[in-house]
Amino acid sequence: MIFMTKTMRWYGLHDRTSLVNIKQCGVKGIVTALHEIPVGEVWTIKDILERKKIIEDEGLEWKVVESLPVHEDIKKRTGNFETYIENYKISLKNLAECGIEVITYNFMPILDWVRTHHDYSNLDGTKSLYFHKDAFVYFDVFLLKRPNAKASYTPQQVNKAVLYGKQLNKEEKKKLFKNILLGLPGSQENFTSKKILNLLQEYSHIDDESLRNNLVLFLKEVAPAAEKLGLKLAIHPDDPPYSVLGLPRVVSTQKDLEFILNKVPINANGLCYCTGSLGAHPDNDLLKILNKTSSRVHFLHLRNVIKDIDGNFKESDHLYGDNNMEKIVEKIVKIMRKREKSIPMRPDHGFLHAIEGKELYPGYSLIGRLKGLAEITGLELGISYKLKITN
Repeated sequence: MIFMTKTMRWYGLHDRTSLVNIKQCGVKGIVTALHEIPVGEVWTIKDILERKKIIEDEGLEWKVVESLPVHEDIKKRTGNFETYIENYKISLKNLAECGIEVITYNFMPILDWVRTHHDYSNLDGTKSLYFHKDAFVYFDVFLLKRPNAKASYTPQQVNKAVLYGKQLNKEEKKKLFKNILLGLPGSQENFTSKKILNLLQEYSHIDDESLRNNLVLFLKEVAPAAEKLGLKLAIHPDDPPYSVLGLPRVVSTQKDLEFILNKVPINANGLCYCTGSLGAHPDNDLLKILNKTSSRVHFLHLRNVIKDIDGNFKESDHLYGDNNMEKIVEKIVKIMRKREKSIPMRPDHGFLHAIEGKELYPGYSLIGRLKGLAEITGLELGISYKLKITN
């Protein structure tokens, strides 16, 4: 039988979760990136091999990069975008020479992901990531004070945000601001108001259509290069899968994904199938998306969410949320059997348990991810044996 290749994300030597801790969870591989290299610069063979040796010395493998970031100039198609695309292709070549197989990336402008709460308290005392729409509107309109921000929302949404803000003291407002502008994964940097407003201004002339076209132009250059190198590109969906701060979003729905895959119809141009990001969109049917994109899914992020009609969503237990994880995993098992090849997977995010203390990277507590890994592994085993018996 073929099973998903179990991995966990590791942020490098400064990560509080060590490779020894991760290995003891029973995973085969590490998903990581060279976060210390500025976005747009080349990843050298020397740097890649140094990181790979550290991982392999602990008895683990590194086959999946998450992420090789795309420079903002490429997304806007301004400035030195041509140089950055060439650098990207050189990095791809170097990664292929070092035995890397899958390259995860995203095309979200400015912010990789957004949550309003990084330590939402669950009933059992664990903590999780949470996106609260009223809190976000309050931040956008009254804390960041983005020009014309009110026009992005209904009067009812603004009124609810005003009421939400009245409940916050000074420290809680500072915490909300910091949470939303946390910065890039693996980064120690937080955005300031001035910096984020300047960056938003640079996107003022770019709408969904422009960003979508820029993504396709980027892929038409890098995907054929990846194909020749034997690499798989896996684009991560927008998180959350709708516009924030007035920014365009083009990797949020089934329609978006089909457009991207059809415009550059080669296997190297593929998807990181993230059940959490896609599952936060009220109109997404995750099984339909998986059926439509199955041949181009190169990497799996399995997590779950609970959402409501107001646009709020909370990250939930891996098996118990709005996403039917049993049917999703069963489909994944069938896809792998058809391919006769495993797909790498990591249990994305997890609850913070009381025994762990404070997290360095919200959502990346060891015990929470280990719990999700165990649950998904058990689910996959049960489904695999069920299919074996019925077939």
